[in-house]
Amino acid sequence: MDRAEHPDRRALLAGGLAVGAIALTGCSARSTAPWAAAGLAQEVRPVTPAAAFARLMDGNRRWVSGHLHHPDRDPDRREFVAQAQEPFGSVLSCIDSRVPPELLFDTGLGDLYVMRTGGQAVGPVVTGSVEYGPMTSGTPLIVVLGHQRCGAVEAAYKSFRDHKPLPGNLQAIARALRPAYERARREGGADPVDTMARAQVRLTAADLRSNRDLAPLVRKRTLAVVAAYYSLDTGTVEVLAGAPSRS
Repeated sequence: MDRAEHPDRRALLAGGLAVGAIALTGCSARSTAPWAAAGLAQEVRPVTPAAAFARLMDGNRRWVSGHLHHPDRDPDRREFVAQAQEPFGSVLSCIDSRVPPELLFDTGLGDLYVMRTGGQAVGPVVTGSVEYGPMTSGTPLIVVLGHQRCGAVEAAYKSFRDHKPLPGNLQAIARALRPAYERARREGGADPVDTMARAQVRLTAADLRSNRDLAPLVRKRTLAVVAAYYSLDTGTVEVLAGAPSRS
């Protein structure tokens, strides 16, 4: 992303450090989580990519099994994060009503930054929103989450295949998905729309992983950018690329 689009980056970084200090102070002041009374151990905010990734995937396993914890979702938590936040993950997902990241990862208030666009289409504003957590408060994980039967991807695929532009600003989404369409054409497969959906996730994650502002954090292993795919049928999140190692 062009540096000129972030004239207040230093201010954001300074503000993020202040937010982190406030959040840490708040954590030390409150020794128990509201849901500890239910027999669940208090969870400390993950500070490494591997720990954050493990927390999300544990939550997804609970979502699939139906054994949900519903953490961080009561008035005490609302009051706790009202003045400051320190999410442990950022998720860029689709607008699809069946793919709410907070639910399918069994998380709650203050746990995730969430950006949602049709088909995970990106542009400067979306990319800046994804960068916000890692660059202001040290959020150690970004997940780009595509999904099964994505309507935005299917519409873009048919638009390109049939040479029929989409109406209004929907065409802007199609343009953003063009590289995924081209890759899907090269790769083929029994379900070209699904191939394109997976390609979009991989390409978007790769672009974020290598962009000028996030790449240094990835190289230092303080940030991981994971490409993932959600099954509407099973509720399972499949990792396509970028899972952080525990080493």
